Amino acid sequence: MGNPFRYFNSSPEVIRLVVMMYVRYPLSLRNVEDLLAERGIDISHETVRFWWNRFGPMFAAEIRKKRVAHMRGYPQWRWHLDEAFVKINGKLCYLWRAVDHEGEVLEAVVTAKRDKAAALKFLKRVMRSYGQARNIVTDGLRAYSAAMKVIGNVDRQEVGRWLNNRAENSHQPFRRRERAMQRFRSAKIASSG
Repeated sequence: MGNPFRYFNSSPEVIRLVVMMYVRYPLSLRNVEDLLAERGIDISHETVRFWWNRFGPMFAAEIRKKRVAHMRGYPQWRWHLDEAFVKINGKLCYLWRAVDHEGEVLEAVVTAKRDKAAALKFLKRVMRSYGQARNIVTDGLRAYSAAMKVIGNVDRQEVGRWLNNRAENSHQPFRRRERAMQRFRSAKIASSG
């Protein structure tokens, strides 16, 4: 992949600073423009918006990659897996989510079924992206234990009544977003939240 900054007149450091200021702190586009103007950098708020749209996902992926690399060395790295019912265009689907022990959503997948094949597909996708976890906490759904047997992770699985509260709590922002949008129209939109 080539240099993503090659057609921009500003340096990559300035672009990163602008995007991180907007994302990290509760500032509006115009506030970022004003703060940069005080430091002698003349950039319009539309440029801030454009850079945020263009480079924000790239910077987020870098941060996520560094965080995962750090977490792999953490001896207690634990995943919490859960599924939730969601209606997409009036059809009942299942949103599978993997959350780490700090509450960070690792992966979200929407499937039409809630069976061993769907659980296996979800587990393989998470493991391809993030490697192995020390422990995997699930609810009592039998599809998880069947998929764990196929993968060979039965000894890493933990099932308990309140152990999976981390994953259950991670559904709350998703449900708020679902209510605000009144319904989801595609699986892609549902799994991005």
